[in-house]
Amino acid sequence: MTATEASAPKAASKTEGDQGEEEEEDDYLSMAIIEPAKSYQKETYTQRRIRKQHEAESKNPKSKAQLATEAAAAQAQSLSTAIPQTSKGFKMLSKFGFIPGDSLGAKNNPHARMEPIELDMKIDRGGIGMDSEKKRKFKDAVEEETKRAKLGESDFRERVSREREVERLERLVVGAMKVAERMDEDERLESDRGTAGVAAELAPVVEESEGLVPEPAASAKIMAMPTKNINVLWRGLARQRLEKERDRRMRHDLMQSLSRNSNYIDDEADSGKAALETAEEEVEEDDPELEEFNALEPDQRLQKLVAFLREKFHYCFWCKYQYEDANMEGCPGITEEDHD
Repeated sequence: MTATEASAPKAASKTEGDQGEEEEEDDYLSMAIIEPAKSYQKETYTQRRIRKQHEAESKNPKSKAQLATEAAAAQAQSLSTAIPQTSKGFKMLSKFGFIPGDSLGAKNNPHARMEPIELDMKIDRGGIGMDSEKKRKFKDAVEEETKRAKLGESDFRERVSREREVERLERLVVGAMKVAERMDEDERLESDRGTAGVAAELAPVVEESEGLVPEPAASAKIMAMPTKNINVLWRGLARQRLEKERDRRMRHDLMQSLSRNSNYIDDEADSGKAALETAEEEVEEDDPELEEFNALEPDQRLQKLVAFLREKFHYCFWCKYQYEDANMEGCPGITEEDHD
């Protein structure tokens, strides 16, 4: 056997081994991992909402309020926990003779602290003493509420009944004022009409042939008089009207001044201004007599008005009727109780 023949089988075996390795490598590299096929299932609305909510919670950071709450809870927990015995502070105290459960300092001191001073954290912006002021206001509010609670139901009913009675009497006073003022004006109008009738009879009559007719008597006009000349019983109504008229004229003059040309001259405005000044003087002027009358109780003012109407006009405010003479036959009495 020659050398060439002997080496041929070796080369052949080597070639077969290389091919086997290449085949193995090719098989390893070309091997594909096939995942099992997943069954497709449609996601429901509830599942999708829960999934999106979880995703949003995982993405969004904690708010400032949540962080502050967690920090406060951690701080409270740390302050309520005693220092461990492994800390350097506890070891230093132990070297000086401190025993857990005993006080610091002299052993015979009855006022020695057994617990450390509590820490009071100030987290607001209030100044020193603001907490005590809040406590004082809260205490005052509690005392006021206690007083209200002590007020019995009967006292409350009496107070409400008294307030309603005062309001009713005030309305009656205003009504009596209006009646007295109207009747006084009617009396003055009748007297003015009588004077005007006499003047009309004495006036010269011009012949109708000349194309002229007798001049009729001017209608009686009630001129505005100073408030102090008005009876004090209804003088308050007159002052109220003056105040309303003053306010109305002021508003009217203001609107006219804003809408009127600066070069325009209005003669009526001058007269209105003079009337406004007069009304202002009367309103601003002190009236001790009226103040004294208004200081009376409502029932006393009403009694004066009722007596005036009966004496001067023979009018009963409770009957709502004007009698012919001063005897006022048929009227039960003077007071409201007599007419019940």
